[in-house]
Amino acid sequence: MAKKAKAAKTAKKAKTVAKKMKKTTKASGRTVKQAVRQAKRSAGKLVKKAAKAVKAVKKAAKAVAKQAKPLAPKGLVSVAPGFTANDARASIAWYCDVLGFTVVEKWEHEGEFRGARIGHGAVLINIGQDDWKMGRDRVKGQGTRMYFSTNQDVDKYAEEITSRGGVINDGPRSGWGLRVFSIDDPDGYKLTFMTPEK
Repeated sequence: MAKKAKAAKTAKKAKTVAKKMKKTTKASGRTVKQAVRQAKRSAGKLVKKAAKAVKAVKKAAKAVAKQAKPLAPKGLVSVAPGFTANDARASIAWYCDVLGFTVVEKWEHEGEFRGARIGHGAVLINIGQDDWKMGRDRVKGQGTRMYFSTNQDVDKYAEEITSRGGVINDGPRSGWGLRVFSIDDPDGYKLTFMTPEK
């Protein structure tokens, strides 16, 4: 009898322990699931933050690359021819009004106008007033020609020049894979404008 009672008591304890274990397992199962869900949410947030950071870095890199100037090649990197003019003011006005240049810098000495640097795109030209030390009858622009490469429509540019009073003395015409025209400035300096044909 005592053995039966003891066995019944042990079975009851075992049931109680089993119930507790079942509850604990369910609870821990819920806890694990919640932890997994939370981890997924956190991971998703981290991935989004990382993606945003990568995007920001790429944007910054693009901005830096845009601002960075390419390294200049070794050797000469630019040229600015200098023309001596009979009337520098009139010559500069012609380059600006007819060819579309703008004045970059004016030169004066003791209140007297000496000339200017003019520019159009990446091209610079210096025009100075003749001091007549080599005589007033010398012919300018002999034996030289300036070639200007342009990325604009040469025919349209020639039309604009003629509409502003310029006189084209050759072209526009095609040759050597180029579209070109030529004009002389007021002092006789010879200028040729060209662009590759498409």
